[in-house]
Amino acid sequence: MEQQYLIDNNVIVNYFSGEFSEKAMDFVAKVIDQIPNISVITEIEALSWRSSNDKNKEIIIQSFVNDSTILPLSPNVVKRCIRIRRQKKIKTPDAIIAATAIEHDYILLTSDTDFNNIPHLLVLDPCNM
Repeated sequence: MEQQYLIDNNVIVNYFSGEFSEKAMDFVAKVIDQIPNISVITEIEALSWRSSNDKNKEIIIQSFVNDSTILPLSPNVVKRCIRIRRQKKIKTPDAIIAATAIEHDYILLTSDTDFNNIPHLLVLDPCNM
Protein backbone atom coordinates (compact mmCIF):
# COMPACT_ATOMS: atom_id res chain seq x y z
CA MET A 1 0.00 0.00 0.00
CA GLU A 2 1.23 3.47 -0.87
CA GLN A 3 2.11 5.81 2.00
CA GLN A 4 -0.70 8.17 2.87
CA TYR A 5 -0.47 11.72 4.13
CA LEU A 6 -2.56 14.02 6.29
CA ILE A 7 -2.36 17.54 4.89
CA ASP A 8 -2.19 20.50 7.27
CA ASN A 9 -3.78 23.84 6.39
CA ASN A 10 -0.47 25.69 5.94
CA VAL A 11 0.45 23.22 3.17
CA ILE A 12 -2.88 23.83 1.44
CA VAL A 13 -2.44 27.60 1.56
CA ASN A 14 1.21 27.52 0.46
CA TYR A 15 0.51 25.04 -2.34
CA PHE A 16 -2.40 26.96 -3.84
CA SER A 17 -0.41 30.19 -3.50
CA GLY A 18 2.54 28.60 -5.32
CA GLU A 19 4.94 29.36 -2.48
CA PHE A 20 6.81 26.04 -2.37
CA SER A 21 9.88 25.11 -4.37
CA GLU A 22 9.27 23.35 -7.68
CA LYS A 23 10.22 20.01 -6.11
CA ALA A 24 7.81 20.55 -3.19
CA MET A 25 5.03 21.73 -5.55
CA ASP A 26 5.45 18.53 -7.60
CA PHE A 27 5.41 16.35 -4.48
CA VAL A 28 2.32 18.01 -2.98
CA ALA A 29 0.57 17.81 -6.36
CA LYS A 30 1.14 14.03 -6.39
CA VAL A 31 -0.26 13.74 -2.87
CA ILE A 32 -3.29 15.83 -3.82
CA ASP A 33 -3.83 13.79 -7.01
CA GLN A 34 -4.58 10.83 -4.74
CA ILE A 35 -7.65 11.44 -2.63
CA PRO A 36 -6.23 13.96 -0.14
CA ASN A 37 -6.74 13.35 3.59
CA ILE A 38 -7.45 16.20 5.96
CA SER A 39 -8.56 16.45 9.57
CA VAL A 40 -11.92 17.95 10.41
CA ILE A 41 -9.85 20.73 12.05
CA THR A 42 -8.10 21.44 8.73
CA GLU A 43 -11.48 21.52 7.00
CA ILE A 44 -12.60 24.21 9.43
CA GLU A 45 -9.36 26.20 9.08
CA ALA A 46 -9.30 25.98 5.27
CA LEU A 47 -12.94 26.98 4.83
CA SER A 48 -12.63 29.84 7.33
CA TRP A 49 -9.92 31.47 5.24
CA ARG A 50 -11.12 34.49 3.26
CA SER A 51 -9.32 36.34 0.54
CA SER A 52 -10.38 39.95 0.25
CA ASN A 53 -9.00 40.22 -3.26
CA ASP A 54 -9.18 36.72 -4.75
CA LYS A 55 -12.51 34.87 -4.73
CA ASN A 56 -11.03 32.29 -7.12
CA LYS A 57 -8.71 31.01 -4.35
CA GLU A 58 -11.73 30.54 -2.07
CA ILE A 59 -13.43 28.50 -4.82
CA ILE A 60 -10.27 26.42 -5.32
CA ILE A 61 -9.97 25.74 -1.58
CA GLN A 62 -13.66 24.78 -1.39
CA SER A 63 -13.17 22.39 -4.30
CA PHE A 64 -10.07 20.90 -2.64
CA VAL A 65 -12.00 20.28 0.59
CA ASN A 66 -14.91 18.77 -1.34
CA ASP A 67 -12.49 16.33 -3.02
CA SER A 68 -10.77 15.38 0.27
CA THR A 69 -11.40 12.60 2.72
CA ILE A 70 -12.22 14.42 5.94
CA LEU A 71 -11.18 12.42 8.97
CA PRO A 72 -13.52 13.00 11.93
CA LEU A 73 -12.94 13.17 15.65
CA SER A 74 -13.20 9.50 16.57
CA PRO A 75 -12.98 8.24 20.16
CA ASN A 76 -9.42 6.97 19.47
CA VAL A 77 -8.36 10.37 18.10
CA VAL A 78 -9.80 12.07 21.19
CA LYS A 79 -7.90 9.69 23.52
CA ARG A 80 -4.65 10.18 21.57
CA CYS A 81 -5.17 13.96 21.59
CA ILE A 82 -5.48 13.94 25.38
CA ARG A 83 -2.26 11.93 25.71
CA ILE A 84 -0.44 14.34 23.37
CA ARG A 85 -1.62 17.41 25.30
CA ARG A 86 -0.54 15.86 28.60
CA GLN A 87 2.95 15.22 27.19
CA LYS A 88 3.55 18.42 25.25
CA LYS A 89 2.37 22.01 25.39
CA ILE A 90 0.42 22.23 22.14
CA LYS A 91 -2.84 23.88 21.10
CA THR A 92 -5.86 21.59 21.03
CA PRO A 93 -6.48 21.94 17.26
CA ASP A 94 -2.86 20.96 16.54
CA ALA A 95 -3.09 18.06 18.99
CA ILE A 96 -6.22 16.83 17.18
CA ILE A 97 -4.41 17.00 13.82
CA ALA A 98 -1.41 15.14 15.24
CA ALA A 99 -3.63 12.52 16.86
CA THR A 100 -5.52 12.03 13.60
CA ALA A 101 -2.28 11.43 11.68
CA ILE A 102 -1.00 8.98 14.30
CA GLU A 103 -4.27 7.03 14.59
CA HIS A 104 -4.49 6.60 10.80
CA ASP A 105 -0.77 5.88 10.41
CA TYR A 106 -0.37 8.85 8.04
CA ILE A 107 2.61 11.15 7.63
CA LEU A 108 1.66 14.72 8.50
CA LEU A 109 2.50 17.22 5.75
CA THR A 110 3.07 20.50 7.54
CA SER A 111 5.46 23.43 7.85
CA ASP A 112 4.36 24.07 11.44
CA THR A 113 7.17 23.38 13.92
CA ASP A 114 4.63 22.94 16.75
CA PHE A 115 4.38 19.34 15.57
CA ASN A 116 8.05 18.59 16.23
CA ASN A 117 8.88 15.98 18.86
CA ILE A 118 5.42 14.46 19.25
CA PRO A 119 5.89 10.76 19.97
CA HIS A 120 4.83 8.44 17.12
CA LEU A 121 4.13 11.35 14.73
CA LEU A 122 5.91 11.31 11.39
CA VAL A 123 6.20 14.78 9.85
CA LEU A 124 7.27 15.90 6.39
CA ASP A 125 7.81 19.62 5.77
CA PRO A 126 7.56 20.51 2.05
CA CYS A 127 9.65 23.63 2.76
CA ASN A 128 12.61 21.31 3.37
CA MET A 129 12.42 19.71 -0.06
